[in-house]
Amino acid sequence: MEDGGRPNIVDFFPILAPLDPQGVQARMSIYFIKLFKIIDGIIEERMCSRDSKIDSGSEVGNDVLDSIISNVGATSQLSRNEIRHLFLDLFIAGIETTVVTVEWVMAELLRNPDKLEKVREELCQAIEEDAILEESHISKLPYLQAVVKETFRLHPPGPFLVPRKCDEDACIAGFLVPKDAQVLVNVWAMGRDPTIWEKPNIFLPERFLNCEINFKGQNFELIPFGAGKRMCPGLPLAHRSVHLIVASLLHNFEWKLPDGLTFEHINMKEDFGLSLKRAQPFRLQAISIKLF
Repeated sequence: MEDGGRPNIVDFFPILAPLDPQGVQARMSIYFIKLFKIIDGIIEERMCSRDSKIDSGSEVGNDVLDSIISNVGATSQLSRNEIRHLFLDLFIAGIETTVVTVEWVMAELLRNPDKLEKVREELCQAIEEDAILEESHISKLPYLQAVVKETFRLHPPGPFLVPRKCDEDACIAGFLVPKDAQVLVNVWAMGRDPTIWEKPNIFLPERFLNCEINFKGQNFELIPFGAGKRMCPGLPLAHRSVHLIVASLLHNFEWKLPDGLTFEHINMKEDFGLSLKRAQPFRLQAISIKLF
């Protein structure tokens, strides 16, 4: 992710691409070879495991990989190479951005203890004491949903989305965008625009309560996943993952900053790249756990 987000002179002078002056292409090739090796190992292990379960009459799993393997050669037209690339996309797009977002959510809540307490109270009311947190609980947690929306507004995981290319000359707000120009959408700036948001630099989840604005591409003031037919296909996965992970962390643990630090010490500086990471990794200490 760091190499992918680092400025590359080849992007500005494509004629230099065969020379790879910064070695970016060479390093990325090595990374992808390693990732494909890991993914191939997982696929092979799963296929062997499935065969042994089928032979013994045991029940076969039904996760995404199982579903794809079951349909290969039947209704699916995916080749082995396409399966590898599919899981490469899921790994790269689904893990980094989710981890980054969860980290920002926890940082903002620790900096705003009153907001943290509201989330915890909502969790206690929505989830029975001995119940296991499930996806169905998300709809019962409007304040947590507002916290996630506010985090996406302030800290979009992809600050410039994925680059687009203009198919034809276009004039937007008096500016000419020539054909084949690379277009970056600055959703980070949109989320902090005072003409769109009241008190844009303040973490205020309440702005999304009793509000129809969501991040699914219909409301252009909040598009951390883009919009239209080329928006991020991982949105449904991210929606489920972020809410469930944050809810699990807050429902099962009490948290505090280590070494006697207080919320004033939390460093909120950002490190721009393909993903909007924290400049300083966020460290927390769990001081209790609920055992079911």
